[in-house]
Amino acid sequence: MQKRRLGRTPLELPILSFGASSLGQEFRQVTLDDALRSVRVALDCGLNYLDTAPFYGRGMSEVLLGIALKDVPRSEYILSTKLGRYDLSHFDFSAKRVAESVDVSLHRLGCGHLDIVFCHDIEFVPMQQIVDETLPALRRCVEQGKVRYIGFSGYPQKIFPFIADQTPVDCVLSYNQYTLQNTRFADETVPYLKGKGIGAMNAGPFSARLLTNAPLPVWLKEPESVKAAARAAAAHCASRGVDIAQLALQFSLANPDITTTIAGSANPENIRRWARWAAEPLDATLLAEVQALFAPVRNLGHKEGLPENN
Repeated sequence: MQKRRLGRTPLELPILSFGASSLGQEFRQVTLDDALRSVRVALDCGLNYLDTAPFYGRGMSEVLLGIALKDVPRSEYILSTKLGRYDLSHFDFSAKRVAESVDVSLHRLGCGHLDIVFCHDIEFVPMQQIVDETLPALRRCVEQGKVRYIGFSGYPQKIFPFIADQTPVDCVLSYNQYTLQNTRFADETVPYLKGKGIGAMNAGPFSARLLTNAPLPVWLKEPESVKAAARAAAAHCASRGVDIAQLALQFSLANPDITTTIAGSANPENIRRWARWAAEPLDATLLAEVQALFAPVRNLGHKEGLPENN
């Protein structure tokens, strides 16, 4: 698995990483065996950067990931989790909760230290708190040796310069905004991050199943015009004998300025398939054809969080 350096940190991350949200049954019910095997298969395939959060399964993802990693030497994986979001509408970015959340995550994961901790979905709260209270509290966790590097995550692109213009961070995580249909992260934010030496990380190359042949989640917020274009693009790929998910993943992995793309599944076969796709060449002709189909809806998305954060 090809690796890239994360900003100015010494971390070398695989270009494809394992997202553990599925271990928290965020998309479907999973068996314990599949959850544990998914982590081991990910490591076997070179996806040795693993990302989770207390929000995923309301703690279940961290617990199962900790069990799966119990007998794996700590030097063989890089691990991140998050804090601040604990349920659909429960957010707490206070300094007190930062300290508690880091300790709880360490207990669940049993990993000794956390390589990266992100402030999770900060667009849902007044963001100045992240600058004034949350990140300073997280830096104290770094000083205590519990955390190595810090960052924040979210959907609107406005959040990234708002925070990084005021205070230093090591990395950021954007989701569903560097895909076949939506490249706002690379268009608007990645050059800014590169100039500051902040590591750029991408999650959701399949845009919550939009860029797959799987049924769309009922909660998917993308406009109907985007969904229609995605169905047309999937049909076009199928006519060429290609799964649109393959093109979507390969496209996200190809950007040299994005350190890693995080994808998650509790199905070990999916992970093996993704690792295989990561090693295969991108079909430039098919990519151009699919991008033409998405051109009328390019970069259309939705609002997340507080209106002033969009």
